[in-house]
Amino acid sequence: MKNNSLTYRIVYCFVLLLIYSCSIEKFIPEGEQLYTGAQLKVETESEVKDIKEVRTELFNLIEPNPNTTFLGMRPALFFHYKAQREKPGFIYKFLNKSFGEEPTYFSDVKPERVEELILNRLDNNGFFYSRSDSEIIEDNKFVSVNYSAKLTEPYLLENYKLESDSLPIYKAIEKMISETPLRKGDRFDLDVMKAERERLNNGLKQRGYYNSKADLLIFEADTNQYKTKKFDLFLRLKKDVPGRTAIPYTIDSITVFPNYSIEGDTLPITERNRTKVNGIDFIQNEFYFRPELLESYILFNEGDRYDANTSKLTSNRLSALGSYKFVNIQYTELDTTATDGDYGSLAATIYLAPLTKRSLRAELQAVTKSNGFTGPGIQLTYSNRNLFNGGETLSISTNFSYESQISSGNNSNLSSIAGGIKGDLVFPRSIPFSPSRFKYAVPKTKISLGIDFLKRSQLFTLSSINSTFGYTWKENRYVYHQLDPISLNYSRLSNVTENFQNILDDNPFLRRSFEQRFIGGLMYGFTYDEVSDLDKEYPIYFSTNFDTAGNLFSLVNGGSSTIFGSEFAQYAKLDVDLRFYMRWQKDQALVSRVYAGWGVPYGNSQTLPFVKQFFSGGPYSVRAFNIRSLGPGSFNAETDNSSTDYFDRSGNLKLEANVEYRFPLFSYLKGAFFIDAGNVWLTGDYSDIETDQQNSTFSQTLFADGKFEKDWLKEVAAGAGFGLRLDIQNFVIRLDLASPFRLPYLPENNRWNVPFFGNNGNKMTLNFAIGYPF
Repeated sequence: MKNNSLTYRIVYCFVLLLIYSCSIEKFIPEGEQLYTGAQLKVETESEVKDIKEVRTELFNLIEPNPNTTFLGMRPALFFHYKAQREKPGFIYKFLNKSFGEEPTYFSDVKPERVEELILNRLDNNGFFYSRSDSEIIEDNKFVSVNYSAKLTEPYLLENYKLESDSLPIYKAIEKMISETPLRKGDRFDLDVMKAERERLNNGLKQRGYYNSKADLLIFEADTNQYKTKKFDLFLRLKKDVPGRTAIPYTIDSITVFPNYSIEGDTLPITERNRTKVNGIDFIQNEFYFRPELLESYILFNEGDRYDANTSKLTSNRLSALGSYKFVNIQYTELDTTATDGDYGSLAATIYLAPLTKRSLRAELQAVTKSNGFTGPGIQLTYSNRNLFNGGETLSISTNFSYESQISSGNNSNLSSIAGGIKGDLVFPRSIPFSPSRFKYAVPKTKISLGIDFLKRSQLFTLSSINSTFGYTWKENRYVYHQLDPISLNYSRLSNVTENFQNILDDNPFLRRSFEQRFIGGLMYGFTYDEVSDLDKEYPIYFSTNFDTAGNLFSLVNGGSSTIFGSEFAQYAKLDVDLRFYMRWQKDQALVSRVYAGWGVPYGNSQTLPFVKQFFSGGPYSVRAFNIRSLGPGSFNAETDNSSTDYFDRSGNLKLEANVEYRFPLFSYLKGAFFIDAGNVWLTGDYSDIETDQQNSTFSQTLFADGKFEKDWLKEVAAGAGFGLRLDIQNFVIRLDLASPFRLPYLPENNRWNVPFFGNNGNKMTLNFAIGYPF
């Protein structure tokens, strides 16, 4: 009853605040009227196929914007007025800084100016000689404006022609016009013509016309020969265009400075410091980069026509080497007297300023992991860029951390000591493939070897050796690939305490997952990421990973389940992560996410290795539940007399969905409201797993309650909450408070719950993490 009373009070106060924020008329200064917005009525003489887009374009011209409303009220304006008082108090200062808006008065509105903008935009869209009017609507202290636009019949394109000449540039333009997006019947549109001009200019720059500029191309519309509203569009060059603009250029020489100093002067070219490879001169007094390797990153050759796109791709490839902080490609005209019909000559010079070759970095870290362990750590990293004078990067890092588990129920007192050493050798090329096969970016070859140990208090010590050989590359701006044809991991469990041995005895599913020490296979990852493109209002993120292991060992070893005396895992695993972002003003975003993952053990494996299993719950998952505390299915360890409260919560199938609304509060502090849902399940037949007679009931319950079946929706956990994020230049410290409203491990008719205030499983979970959840 107390919780319900508190809820009613909060709702009551909120309603009172909204009603009070309605009465802002008394705050409006004498002589001013509050501008409440505008309406736009559009009339046409004839049918216009894209009238909705035209109306939207015209409406966006109306300025200024009125103050925002919520359910007919103006709370943001109310917060602003209250904060202007002599003693506004902390709450109103905070609300005004976070949500307040300055008032928009009618004295700031210029209807005549808006009418001019509408008529100008109509002319640009082919609705010549249209009309625009406005009507002012006054209601005491409030004013609105009704605009109207009467559109004439638009002019439609009949022919698109090039006024040709004998210059070579006209032949190049003529070929590109055949690929124009302009079509007969298109409405006159100035923006479309500007885009067409930019397209043609970009095409010319890719065909050798180094001095081409968009404003040298002129469009002329002719309506004289038509009685109806049609027009012919003619394209020509400006009069008195310099001769150098109308001729293509070839690259007659290429010079590269692989060890260029930004502060110093350009090196004089001598026979001692020059190396020539495939017609390219490499100038370096002190040998820094092997010319025969660097040459493969340059996409243009001596004698090629100038191509702006190829030049840009070459710059991107050289920057991606990781050895240079500065890449600059400059072109110099060699023949400034070239005339119509001639070819111009360019000298290409590439300046490459190296990064510091060797570095040693020490980092004090605040470690937070998806399994809830958090604590301080230290990491030392030694890097050597350009190790073999071919852009290779060697990184050797060692780390040590002490971590304690928080937000994990009965196991919150667990702690661990972790450490390891890892070496990475990255070649900025695909071994053994040629870099020239990849235009956008050259794949990198990465070889890794690492040793790790984990000592978990009261439980066990886990040592592991891992090694990978693979490739990473960007296909374009958004697409990223990772392929590891060789991925090896060997782990050894030791110093097992009696407590953890009881856990393994209770749960044969978990025991089998630790017995498979050796994992060897292939991994592939694909990512499509538009989120970094801030110009996109609705970016998407898609990622999928495929992981398979044990097949080659099984084939080579004649079907045996061991290799080098250790049992190896055999499985296939796939996961998919899809996110959709809706962005709008003031750094606000609505982010939705769907995740699905499934692993299938086969051959000599009855379960997935523990490190390859799926878990649910925690700061990067369903935040209303403790770390890895969900599932499988409706299984509830608390009803079983066992010590498996933490370690049995895994499965080989995972489904999750999340929705999060993010908004700014002030300065670096952001806020969020979110809803999470998901769980893990078991698929397949586990009847062959050996169990002790005394634990057979537990195993049967685990496999029965955790199995994925057609009524799986009844076993989905869900929760809601809110969070605070300290976001300093993309370094994010996050606190999320969440409470469940669907608990799958309770009896089926008792699983729903009112979050934060409900009596059924009334609990709250505080999640601390680094970075956004997705």
